[in-house]
Amino acid sequence: MNGKEGKDNEMQTETTERQTMKMLPGDEVRQIMWRFAERIDLQMIVAGARGVARGIVAKLVAGGQRKTHDWTVEKQGAFDAFDASGITASTLMQEYGGLVDGPKNFVSSLISYELSWVDNGAATSALVNCLAMGPIAELGTPEQQRYYMSRCAPGNETGRAWRGSFALTEPLPYVGVDTGVLCGRVSVAEWKEGEEPKLRVEKRGRFITNIAIADYVTVAVNSGDDRIKGSCMVIVEASDPGTFDRGAQTLKCVHQLSNTGDPVIDVTVPASRIVGGYTVKDGQIVPNLAHSEIIAQVFSKTRVGVGLMGAGSLMSAIEPVIRYQRTRFHGAVGVDESSPRYQQGLQMKEDVTERLADVWATAEAAASLGFDITRRFDAIELIEDEAKAKLGKGREMLKNMKAPMAAAAALLAEGKDPLEDTDVTVRYVYLQALCNILCPSCKLWNTGHGADMMRQAVSLMGGYGITEDCPGFLFYKWTDMQLDATYEGPEAVQRRQISETMANPVFLAQLEAWAKELDACPKAAENGAAALAAALRLWSWTRAFAAGAKDPSGKKLGASQRHGVVFPLADALAGLMAATSFWQDIRFLALNGAEHPVVGPELAGYLNTFNDLLGTIVADVAGEAAKVCAGVVYGFNAATADDKASFAALRTAVDESLAGTRLAKDRAAKCLTTVMIPEALDYPM
Repeated sequence: MNGKEGKDNEMQTETTERQTMKMLPGDEVRQIMWRFAERIDLQMIVAGARGVARGIVAKLVAGGQRKTHDWTVEKQGAFDAFDASGITASTLMQEYGGLVDGPKNFVSSLISYELSWVDNGAATSALVNCLAMGPIAELGTPEQQRYYMSRCAPGNETGRAWRGSFALTEPLPYVGVDTGVLCGRVSVAEWKEGEEPKLRVEKRGRFITNIAIADYVTVAVNSGDDRIKGSCMVIVEASDPGTFDRGAQTLKCVHQLSNTGDPVIDVTVPASRIVGGYTVKDGQIVPNLAHSEIIAQVFSKTRVGVGLMGAGSLMSAIEPVIRYQRTRFHGAVGVDESSPRYQQGLQMKEDVTERLADVWATAEAAASLGFDITRRFDAIELIEDEAKAKLGKGREMLKNMKAPMAAAAALLAEGKDPLEDTDVTVRYVYLQALCNILCPSCKLWNTGHGADMMRQAVSLMGGYGITEDCPGFLFYKWTDMQLDATYEGPEAVQRRQISETMANPVFLAQLEAWAKELDACPKAAENGAAALAAALRLWSWTRAFAAGAKDPSGKKLGASQRHGVVFPLADALAGLMAATSFWQDIRFLALNGAEHPVVGPELAGYLNTFNDLLGTIVADVAGEAAKVCAGVVYGFNAATADDKASFAALRTAVDESLAGTRLAKDRAAKCLTTVMIPEALDYPM
């Protein structure tokens, strides 16, 4: 090779060097990935929530307000900021003072994400207002919706926005976490001929958030009177006649920017306060909705906001850790400013960047999963009433769902999108099948595995990570996430829902459809897409095996109460779903980012680094799924020789398709040494 040829080849290498992300993703990238680039209303609400989080909320934390359990004037100021910024009104119906038309799941999750960037307690305070209104907004009578939503809107006729609380759990032995066991009672206080009955509502709540400032509380109670049938939820106001004792503040070690107490309520209310209304049959008050029906509807959606709090906490940790790593030796005696040690700091060593890449990849997948499910919840709300009208109720609905479920599964097998079908019931059962898995997966994986990754982020700050002035308040976020994991249902509740719904044929058909799409991904061999496809197939085969296999004592492995089998499968599936949602967001960015004036010129760098992060998280979740599946197949001595052969082939496919994923992690870690970050955090320490 002569000199000129060598120089030409060197120049070609330089010009074709793989581009990576130059700066951490900003709003323009996120708006595309999370599908709200065309929604100016949502962008304004995000800006308002961010201003509150990095303004007053950050000042509260930096000023020591987390050191007291009391509800202070300063903490109350956060609610005033919620009102002024649009947070309060964003989740109300427009006709009653709301800011957003249509379903509110996505906007509520965006707010939770932004507030948790600084403090999860503040995010919870905003979320609980939505939770309290949830039974009314979802299932309340038109009169209940109009009355309470109009009063919760800032600037209403009362002069201030009402605050709400949600009283479900009660002080049973130890702590109140069993949502199906109620001690609260409702009885008839007075029932005059021709007049509306008056009810006595008795409720002793446990761990009730927002109770210190609540104007109204939606409480779950059982009938304590033969003249009332079953359980229900009732709206109680602080001004109702009787006892409304807010109780002492709970001495929490976390979430100190939300107020929590154990109220004692014994008041008289009109029967019209029963959420969803009631009928009178043979002299008995029959609530239209049992309390379990209401919480199933409400919790199925609001728990995603908690999952996104975990994603926001993790994502907020990336920048502070990078800054710490790079500036670790600034000011040290004997470290010259021109030296690599001064300029690169801890990032001279591979370990710290590799571990931070794991945190970053988890944060991206967690956010993608959360926003994926909230978009689907919004979609299902638009067609729910029409679909249910066609499907009927109770057993009739279960019977009538069989045909559209078969149709949806057939469409997926043909490579078609059920959402494009003209039959609303097909679209409905398809969305329902996904929501029943993605929602608990988000809550389970984001707050569970997410908390483990948050510990990694704290440890990467060294001793600084456990100090009050740690940039980004990382230690607070780590401890907060311990409560997030139990809030709105602990992990066992999420695992239970996943294990009960993961055999849905529509969902299983979607798994195979995703696997085919992943196989066809242009970068399948380097970004983990092929490994994710193989892991989905391995998990699906193992679930089917467990459903039919028995252990030596004759007990079926896949029985619903065999938690030692179905719960680990649920954990594995949750991680796979997070990676799948992240892959979908990357693909959407690739298809829609080129024409964006800001994102377009840097699109290749964003996609390359995102794909490296995808490979990083896939290596984690696919490896975990393979381990869990191997335990199910081999661990109970239930597999035949044919079973073992089939499993081994699928397991080998997972292992072999992981080729290159550690190289992807190396590249993601290298990007962390070059990506640009601001001079300082945009909120106080």
